[in-house]
Amino acid sequence: MKLQYQLKAGSYYLYDMRDTPSAVTGERRFKLKTDLLAIAFDAYTGELHQHGTPARIQSWAATKRRRLRAAGLWQEAADIIVISGPFPVDEINKCLWIKGYCRRLLQRLSSLPHGKLQAWSKNYGKRRAAA
Repeated sequence: MKLQYQLKAGSYYLYDMRDTPSAVTGERRFKLKTDLLAIAFDAYTGELHQHGTPARIQSWAATKRRRLRAAGLWQEAADIIVISGPFPVDEINKCLWIKGYCRRLLQRLSSLPHGKLQAWSKNYGKRRAAA
């Protein structure tokens, strides 16, 4: 549970929870800020390979596939999957923390709510119920 994503102001922030918070602000320094998130993983094992900005992850995956094919590992190259978009933060963090969880995420991808609207819709429902 060293790395953790948080959604703030419509952007994903990656924090290393081992870092100590600032004495002045009480906030940790973020390692990454992005509007969309991409995850590269092995389709067979569900093992997470890379995560971050979509452009960087797509580039990493293309290079990795090319190297695997050059080594004659065609199936391993085909097993590298990249998904990107606005995912719920708890699902992203489970991919980081639970080995093989990415494969389960891929199976449920079509039924997941939009990651950035999830917090808004919860608050909207509470306001409508109170009215």
